[in-house]
Amino acid sequence: MAVAQLDEFVQPHHRRAEGTRLSGSHIICETLLREGVDLVFGLPGGAILPLYHVLPEYPQLRHVLVRHEQGAAHAADGYARATGRPGVCIATSGPGATNLVTGIATAMLDSVPLVAITGNVATHMIGKDAFQETDITGVTLPITKHNWLVMRPEDIAPTIKEAFHLATTGRPGPVLIDFPKDVQQQLAVFEYPKVLHMRGYKPTLFGNIRQIRQAVKAIQEAKNPVILAGHGISISDAYDELQELAETGDIPVVQTLLGLSTLPVSHPLCFGFFGMHGSVYANRAVHQADLVIGIGMRFDDRACGKFSAFAPKAKMIHIDIDPAEIGKNVRCDIPVVGDAKNVLMVLNKELKAQGGARHTEWVDSIHLWKRERPGIKVRHSEKLLPQFVLNKLSEVTKGEAIIVCDVGQHQMWAAQHIAYHNRNTHISSGGLGTMGFGFPAAIGAKMGRPDETVWAVVGDGGFQMTLQELATAVQENIDVKVAIINNGYLGMVRQWQELFHDNRYSSVAMSNPDFAKLAEAYGAKGMRCVHKADVEKTIREAMAHNGPVVVDFVVEAEENVYPIIPAGTTAADLIEEPDLLEQVEETHINLLEGESPALATGSRSNGSKQGKRGR
Repeated sequence: MAVAQLDEFVQPHHRRAEGTRLSGSHIICETLLREGVDLVFGLPGGAILPLYHVLPEYPQLRHVLVRHEQGAAHAADGYARATGRPGVCIATSGPGATNLVTGIATAMLDSVPLVAITGNVATHMIGKDAFQETDITGVTLPITKHNWLVMRPEDIAPTIKEAFHLATTGRPGPVLIDFPKDVQQQLAVFEYPKVLHMRGYKPTLFGNIRQIRQAVKAIQEAKNPVILAGHGISISDAYDELQELAETGDIPVVQTLLGLSTLPVSHPLCFGFFGMHGSVYANRAVHQADLVIGIGMRFDDRACGKFSAFAPKAKMIHIDIDPAEIGKNVRCDIPVVGDAKNVLMVLNKELKAQGGARHTEWVDSIHLWKRERPGIKVRHSEKLLPQFVLNKLSEVTKGEAIIVCDVGQHQMWAAQHIAYHNRNTHISSGGLGTMGFGFPAAIGAKMGRPDETVWAVVGDGGFQMTLQELATAVQENIDVKVAIINNGYLGMVRQWQELFHDNRYSSVAMSNPDFAKLAEAYGAKGMRCVHKADVEKTIREAMAHNGPVVVDFVVEAEENVYPIIPAGTTAADLIEEPDLLEQVEETHINLLEGESPALATGSRSNGSKQGKRGR
């Protein structure tokens, strides 16, 4: 019987009354509704069929059929990041469940609330190597906040409630619930728990007032303070509090990759992206700071480089909800454990009571460095440069679109060249660096915020890992736009081979399909742009189309991302864009005041050689 015919016989249920005897699958759906879920991403299979059997009875639970379970996890992740609500994905046992693993790990590293629901073989077959049996709770133990194997139908509702609570509180993260097939079919009395008791789980939400007052004192005593704004600002919705702290303390703000769009780029105290591919002036500000205030960030290696030499002159304040992050990588002088929004509310109040602080000379210095240094600019070229494409995308969207990035060179160019004016408009895989994340995550983001323009910025390599979700976008008529930065290489790997591996290109050149024709084959609109003069009109045409669009921007093949701080080094070893360096006057190049000259001269560390251009 065809699906359309089947739907004619399915009568949608209203919510079932508690105390009613229901199947495990009905209990799953009823509990999801009570948790506020209205959208799930999934792919059916044998062990999860009882749940799919009852899903048509719940039209309130919109199910999006993906073409690969990894797409389900990434779409749920993008939905969660865009909305702040937990994303839900569903898969069957065995390969269905293991296909979720990369998406779950992505969410774990980036603190994203994700609830993964998997089916498993019947309880009496567990441990017998049954068809499509995998110990998915064992597999995902290191990459979830917690997971459960539910062996009785009466445990379904309380387990789901626990799962959503864990996923969304404290430091958010993914959870997984595994339901054997027979548990989905067995009957039990449905009782939705009103009160939740979880022994041993009590995240610290409010900072210690003594530590906060120490932080206030340090801010007032500092001459060169810097705020490092991380993803935790978005997670805790602390945008207003971040801006208030910056203004009250007159403190410049630089942002981690996932901290982009936490403060409008137009704000005079916002100095943008720092770290491995951040601007010279942002990295210099951190390097010369005497006080670093890390908020909702984990001081990871891509932001800090060599941990022992990070911000060598600075006293460290670290505000984070996860005590395990305090002092893990970088020394910490004043730890404040708590939710960023709650901590900053108190910190701002205390700082105002003390009259705030002024650091005018310091802020003016950073503005001067920004003017003196070419920084991150698009150099003049008649060829189609990827930086130009993303700069133009920023102009056309006025910096107001949601930009969902995949991983690679284009991800860094998007961080550098797109102006993020609105809150929570930059989404990307940070910690795990997952190629293939961008497109399905953009689908989830668009479904979560349907009234906003959503662009997926992807590379030709990463896009081909999950491009099958074009079928999902077409089937669901999801109005998402895709910009492929197509350089015919695994670009970031090629760049590292050029700069740090003796220019030996190994397994990085790609033979690509005609992406525009491929999009048309799926039923989406496909476009191809090869000339600089056509970029703006191509972007506008894509945005004017109602429905999914794929634009193949064929760009210079061997363009490199600059600046770059080589892995394991410091800001003193930063390598600038060779062509842009020529524009700098000799009197302005000593950025680190007598320290390593590598930053000023653009010389390569580790014996690597000057970059090449467009062969």
